[in-house]
Amino acid sequence: MASINKLAIVSRALATAAASTKPVKPPLQLFGLEARYATALYSAATKLNTLDKVEKDLIALQTTLKTDKKLRENVTSPIINRKVMAIALREASVKLNFAPATANILGLLADNGRLKKLDNVITAFRTIMAAHRGEVVCEVVSAKPLDSSQSKQLEGALKSFLKDNQSLKITSRVDPSIIGGLIVSIGDKYVDMSIATKVKLYTDVMQTPA
Repeated sequence: MASINKLAIVSRALATAAASTKPVKPPLQLFGLEARYATALYSAATKLNTLDKVEKDLIALQTTLKTDKKLRENVTSPIINRKVMAIALREASVKLNFAPATANILGLLADNGRLKKLDNVITAFRTIMAAHRGEVVCEVVSAKPLDSSQSKQLEGALKSFLKDNQSLKITSRVDPSIIGGLIVSIGDKYVDMSIATKVKLYTDVMQTPA
């Protein structure tokens, strides 16, 4: 009971802090459901001066979700009661010494039945935090690994998107299903130059009645 009361006090304090001033605008605007949660968390953590702690909490949690199958299944299970999961996550957050804003977002996702979006919310928050530090996150998807020459050429082209106070942070992923070409996400920009997408486009055009 004492633990639940403590969590209730924390939740009320967070609500008061969030309502006391206007939302803090993130340095990067993202879109979608996950982005809305991540943006709200950024705003709350900024007001509470716990941005770095929240990011550290979420990175640790994301790593655990990838390695702990049981936890991952519990978080994504549609069977477990939302209220029970929300209380369990908030209590676990206290034991793990998570920041109040971290505990609050976990409870909110559980209350709203959105825990299956947790990994994407964390990724969105980390993208916002990278922009907060002046880093521009770029993900490059290719059909096969790029060689050093291709990587260097691509990096040079991507740096043209940066401002003087920004640095580039590139992550690469291989997806053979795109057949060839590249899919590039840099900041809030998305460019699909994959062969798979071009083939689909041409197929749709050819199948459209004249």
